[in-house]
Amino acid sequence: MRDFKKLQVWQKSHLLTLEIYKTTSLFPKDELYGLVSQMRRSSSSIPTNIAEGCGRESNIELNRFLTIAKGSASELEYQLLLAKDLNYIDSVTFLSLDEKINEIRKMIYGYGAKLL
Repeated sequence: MRDFKKLQVWQKSHLLTLEIYKTTSLFPKDELYGLVSQMRRSSSSIPTNIAEGCGRESNIELNRFLTIAKGSASELEYQLLLAKDLNYIDSVTFLSLDEKINEIRKMIYGYGAKLL
């Protein structure tokens, strides 16, 4: 079993999740059960799957959960684009969050590659 809290990729994805929660708290109230909920679930799915994978018995299982985390990062990337296009976030916020997502996704790829 690995301590996920020591992984830089988990730490960064956790911070991203906190930032997404803060950002979406400013969205229109009618999006609470729509885009807000989806973005919060997508963002929290990234560190959640990293943590769950670290609790598994093998590198193969961990890699499977890392793949799910990468998918959640891609999902969040689209949702951010949608939020920008709906003018819920500005371009500066979008670029900052998008850069963080891409950095995390690269870190997940790198971590997974080291496991094989």
